[in-house]
Amino acid sequence: MSQAVRDLEPKALWNYFADLNAVPRPSKHEERVIAFAKAFGEGLGLPTEVDHAGNVIIRKPGTKGKENAPTVALQSHLDMVHQKNNDTDFDFATEGIRMQVDGDWVKAEGTTLGADNGIGVASIMALLASTDIPHPPLEALFTIDEETGMTGAFELKGGLLHAKYLLNLDTEDDDELTIGCAGGVDVTASGSYATEPTPADHVGHRLTVRGLNGGHSGMDINKGLGNANKLMNRLLMAGEEHGVRVASIDGGGLRNAIPRESVATVLVPSDKAKAFGTAIGELADILKQEYGTTDPDLEVELTPVDVEGPVMKADDQRRFLRAVQACPNGIYRMSPDVDGLVQTSNNLARIELKDGSYTVLCLTRSSVDSEKMDEAMAIRAAFELIGATVDFAGSYPGWTPKPGSDIVKLME
Repeated sequence: MSQAVRDLEPKALWNYFADLNAVPRPSKHEERVIAFAKAFGEGLGLPTEVDHAGNVIIRKPGTKGKENAPTVALQSHLDMVHQKNNDTDFDFATEGIRMQVDGDWVKAEGTTLGADNGIGVASIMALLASTDIPHPPLEALFTIDEETGMTGAFELKGGLLHAKYLLNLDTEDDDELTIGCAGGVDVTASGSYATEPTPADHVGHRLTVRGLNGGHSGMDINKGLGNANKLMNRLLMAGEEHGVRVASIDGGGLRNAIPRESVATVLVPSDKAKAFGTAIGELADILKQEYGTTDPDLEVELTPVDVEGPVMKADDQRRFLRAVQACPNGIYRMSPDVDGLVQTSNNLARIELKDGSYTVLCLTRSSVDSEKMDEAMAIRAAFELIGATVDFAGSYPGWTPKPGSDIVKLME
């Protein structure tokens, strides 16, 4: 390891970072770094424990005059993302990170560096070892497996920490303080529908929505981007006046991605095909006007195709399209406390419908847990009305911002 890293200032921080990076610590394989952190705390003579999950907690009394101040918890995670270049010979399970100083940067040689969250861990270690920095009573919490499952955080038992304040030292931007975060819940609606053979005297079409920008359903939900599933549903409902029958829908993909494309196969009566095409074209022009700023490359394409297989019975089709129309999408509520912050939202992420069954996937987010579940219940209500089974899974809590908190005031 380059001595140049250890010579950087502040030396305590960089030396602890170098010590940490000498220990193999890939996610899911933190045994060595857990032992390292435990030995560090015990070596300082500080109360140290390892919980059932592998989280390490080290406690340090307050310095003179601050013994009775409110306790502050400092948290970072021990594991790191373990990726290497294809031409790099390196074993994360047995080797420490090879570091070097390159100008103003500390870099790893052909691998990830582990500054996420090694710098946070090293900062806490430096404070725990210090003898000249005034501080209140401290609880250092080093969690495991943040990168691939948040296992340590999820497994942390209530009551283990006694601090009034907790500061997480895992961030990507200088001079910024994160004071809130959205939680989320996966909402899945699934069900079956009655089918019938392809009607006689009908012609098939493939209806495609594409060219939308898409985006992250958390970071970009405030941009008013087009959702391909919602736009497709508008087109299909417009087609009902012309006898459109739906054979399949395949729209969107991942829950955390705003859908960019959707494809439906449909049939219309031969004598209404021209009027159907005109209606789709007119609505496509309207959609392009609506989304001209956010999604200038939006395309709606109608192509004749042979359609094999059954179509939805008309009554089931009508109910399904209306449930999708009623499903919330986009911003549900902005934060009343933080300007410009989306408090609650939903992403109608995926629709898959074919051969008598359908699945609809949503990701609902909010920094207010009660509001998150209110939004999720609205989705459940829309789809339960048509007989769907609606499940909630993967729920994780939000963190409601408190702009007027003592810590925020201190940092301003």
